[in-house]
Amino acid sequence: MDKIRVCVAGATGWVGRSLIPAIQDAGDMSIVGAVARSSSGKDIGDILNVKGLSLMIKSSVRDALEVPTDVLVDFTSPESVKSNVLTAIRNGVGVVVGTSGLSDEDYDEIGREAVKEEVGVIAAGNFAISAALLLHFSVLAAKHMPSWEVVDFASSKKVDAPSGMTRELAYRLSKVGRPVSEIPVSDVKGIKEARGASVNHTQVHSIRLPGTVIGAEVLFGKPDERLSIRYDAGTSAQPYIDGTLLAIRKVQKFKGLKRGLDSILDL
Repeated sequence: MDKIRVCVAGATGWVGRSLIPAIQDAGDMSIVGAVARSSSGKDIGDILNVKGLSLMIKSSVRDALEVPTDVLVDFTSPESVKSNVLTAIRNGVGVVVGTSGLSDEDYDEIGREAVKEEVGVIAAGNFAISAALLLHFSVLAAKHMPSWEVVDFASSKKVDAPSGMTRELAYRLSKVGRPVSEIPVSDVKGIKEARGASVNHTQVHSIRLPGTVIGAEVLFGKPDERLSIRYDAGTSAQPYIDGTLLAIRKVQKFKGLKRGLDSILDL
């Protein structure tokens, strides 16, 4: 069986530094491309101290995909992710997207392009298994608890808000329905912004503080009862690695876009 040829964009970033050695160690995958603008022209094996890996880093996805590639993994930035994904799709390359910042309209365009070019795309704001379970359980809860709000946690260094995981969560909840609110935000007296931002009709409150890890909490309420479902990450990228490897293995088995790691789990 041929190995899956993988290119990682964001190769020297927080996730990329752990992901590349994991791909190198996986018996069914091989690293054929690495993208990192700040380290272009350097050897990724030397930078990450990965034995047996010698590969020059490219400055762009377009340049990296000149080498035959099966799957692009993108952990870059909100400013570059959409262009990277569309470039890969139009080159017939499947994509695993772990970067925040894409809107529902962006996903619609990506989905159309993926169907047109007959490639698969898996996009998740968070590739940790526990985050995927939060998505799944929250949708189940929303079918029985008609009122909810979301709190989005991250460190002060995270530039986007809400997080990609929280955007995906609000999108999924919108497919169940709109949360019931006794007092609409438009009728709030005082400072309406204190009620958070409306994301697909869900009120989202983004916390950005030093010492805070990535996380999300969905608060559900009914008269005389309350349910909270919360996910918290640790300080390392390790929880995201297993989910990303699973997505790499799955993305060539379908055509079009799947949103959320839970879409490929047996739930």
